[in-house]
Amino acid sequence: MCIVTLVMHMKGSRDILSSILKTTQIGQVGIRSVLDTSMRPGLRKALESQLREYDSIETEAHSIASQRGWDLSELEPALRLMTNMSAKMKLRGRNTDSKIAGMMIQGNTRGMITGLKNIHQFAGQDEQIHILSQKLLDCETANIRQMQTYL
Repeated sequence: MCIVTLVMHMKGSRDILSSILKTTQIGQVGIRSVLDTSMRPGLRKALESQLREYDSIETEAHSIASQRGWDLSELEPALRLMTNMSAKMKLRGRNTDSKIAGMMIQGNTRGMITGLKNIHQFAGQDEQIHILSQKLLDCETANIRQMQTYL
């Protein structure tokens, strides 16, 4: 492998890992922004489980970056704030379980689109990051199925 290819490979892998990190962080922000809302116990339990899954994937992304000596770009504080404020505004009124589920499905769908683009664009370049990308994609898919029952 020539040095230019290696550098391009590393940059691509780092970009994907950063994307994974940001996706898990925005998922956590979204879930935390609704947890203080009144909802059915089953929905709360599902969201708390999803939060732990995102945290686990985020921790794994940080671990890979640390092993490789990479600094990853984190989710911007302004985006965290906007996500939180948007969720609060959307939850006004009635039928909050359905609204929460809809918001989570929309967020997971955006995460899936990003994840699929990453997998297709950089398939097979870095096995460890590819596996983590697939893990996040599987998580997003499962989250959507789980939230459908609350619509």
